[in-house]
Amino acid sequence: MDGKISLTIDLEKFDSDGKWDGLKGYLTNTKMSNNDIMENYAHLWKIEKAFRISKHDLKIRPVYHRIQRRIEAHICISFVAYKIYKELERQLKLKGSDLSPEKAMDIAKTIYAIQVKTPNQQHIVSKTILITEEQKMLATMFNF
Repeated sequence: MDGKISLTIDLEKFDSDGKWDGLKGYLTNTKMSNNDIMENYAHLWKIEKAFRISKHDLKIRPVYHRIQRRIEAHICISFVAYKIYKELERQLKLKGSDLSPEKAMDIAKTIYAIQVKTPNQQHIVSKTILITEEQKMLATMFNF
């Protein structure tokens, strides 16, 4: 920039604008009552959190299908994955665990179950491999 620069502040506008400091307003064209508008807006964070969980934790991404059956299947699978996530969150809270659903899933991914068929008696022996304390704690918590 070249030359002289001058700035001015419209103090009347500044004072008028200051009356709204710390206040929150809603502008809408709905016919809902003021209380209903504020209550519904207050729940918006739950919707935003659901999208964050779906995108980040469940790694659900938009998939571009053109066949109606596939579109519906994608939505159904995404919904079921989110519902299972929320149930895990509920169960962890119910059991008094401080684990997040993400941490519980990370631990569960490291647990393996094997099946061995004995050569002589031909029966199958199943064994869940629990090595770390976290794995054992999760197995105890969910009784497996």
